[in-house]
Amino acid sequence: MKKTIASSLLLAFVTITATSQEKKELDRQAILDMCGCYDITFKYTETFAPEIDYEKKLDYTAGALELALPIVNEDNEISIQHLLVVNDTMVIKHWRQDWLFENQAVYHYDKDNNWVFSKLPSDAVNGQWTQKVYQVDDSPRYSGSATWVHVDGKHYWENKSDSPLPRREYTKRSDYNVMKRGNRQEITSYGWVHEQDNDKVLRKDGEGDVLIAQEKGFNIYTKVHDSKCQLAKDWWDDHKDFWANVRDAWDEVYNREGDLTLLKKVDEKPIFMHFYGLEEKGATKAEVLETINKFVVNTPVNSNVEGQ
Repeated sequence: MKKTIASSLLLAFVTITATSQEKKELDRQAILDMCGCYDITFKYTETFAPEIDYEKKLDYTAGALELALPIVNEDNEISIQHLLVVNDTMVIKHWRQDWLFENQAVYHYDKDNNWVFSKLPSDAVNGQWTQKVYQVDDSPRYSGSATWVHVDGKHYWENKSDSPLPRREYTKRSDYNVMKRGNRQEITSYGWVHEQDNDKVLRKDGEGDVLIAQEKGFNIYTKVHDSKCQLAKDWWDDHKDFWANVRDAWDEVYNREGDLTLLKKVDEKPIFMHFYGLEEKGATKAEVLETINKFVVNTPVNSNVEGQ
């Protein structure tokens, strides 16, 4: 009898382990399915404002050609670098998204270029993937953890996370200072869609968030032939070593595991403009880190550790 119970428990454990591994492989495939060459359409429209006298802003629509390149592909980590192709003649390093399995260390955006570090309990991230999104200079943007869902032929991941203003508005808007992003990334037959339900909020110390407006957004990624992004592939081959140094330098900062506040400018220039000169001379990790540290505001190490 005891032997039968033990055998049943062992079989159940093996079955659960196999199912978990199969689920993880589905997750990994969904993430990797976001890689490739894409024609992208960006569409945003404001849908609601609580104040009756709020003047709705114009809809935003744009298009782009972009290569999403897997630069790290490991069992528990996938990193995808996005590269814009402009007029078939120029390449611009765009955003980056890292996906980490059962990750506990996160930086959540607060406001005013400040990110709050926390360490999540292991049981809170069981089976989840953290998406960490970075700016063009690999400085932080936003991050969130959630479970990939595979059901009824659909494959999607969704999360709510605070972020700085989007690039399309950060030089135009001063009435709000935090975007509460509702992100849903879904794999489709033609590529993938980044659907957004966003709250534009004004956040001040000691006060509750004030909702200014809500918006709906769709970034529609339609896969095209890889040859359309050959220019970006060639560009990355020539520049990847420098950007590996940049990532390594930023990791030195992130691994300090404390709240992070960054200056918006040093010597009248944002950090990405400082990187132009560093890239031209093929700067080392140490040289890049020296520049990054000029932007880091010294703050006490955060003790917001929720669990191990």
